[in-house]
Amino acid sequence: MSGTQRDVEFRFLAQPTDVNFGGKVHGGMAMKWLDQAGYACAVGWSGAYCVTVSVSGIQFLAPILIGDLVTVRARLIHTGTSSMHLAVDILARDLRSGEDRLATSCVMVFVAMDKADGGKPTPVPPWRPVSDRDLRLQQYALKLMDMSKAMEPLVAATREA
Repeated sequence: MSGTQRDVEFRFLAQPTDVNFGGKVHGGMAMKWLDQAGYACAVGWSGAYCVTVSVSGIQFLAPILIGDLVTVRARLIHTGTSSMHLAVDILARDLRSGEDRLATSCVMVFVAMDKADGGKPTPVPPWRPVSDRDLRLQQYALKLMDMSKAMEPLVAATREA
């Protein structure tokens, strides 16, 4: 049933194969984890196949080290007709000290697709904020959407140059 799964959380240990030459998880791996959790959340909400449309405001705030307990959290914060905006965070925990840190954060937009209709966007169940925190997150998503729309002419102009 769609419209019921608003949150997704993955947990696993950072592996030696996840790190760069500096001994820290590389950004590409973190982005893969963000996309996987975001996809699972978007499909859980929409009940449809989904594609990533954008990643906004991505911040790499703290390193993730081999052996850290990694938690990737995705939460729906806004819906459009066929789009879903998700706040996605990666937290890292040093298992020896118990210290938690926010490692990476972003807002992702996914669009639900109807595979039977040639891969065209398909409607998603609407979501409405229920708490003050929900409302703040939705307002953040809308602000990022406005900023992205404002940048479109600038990006188009650089393509034409």
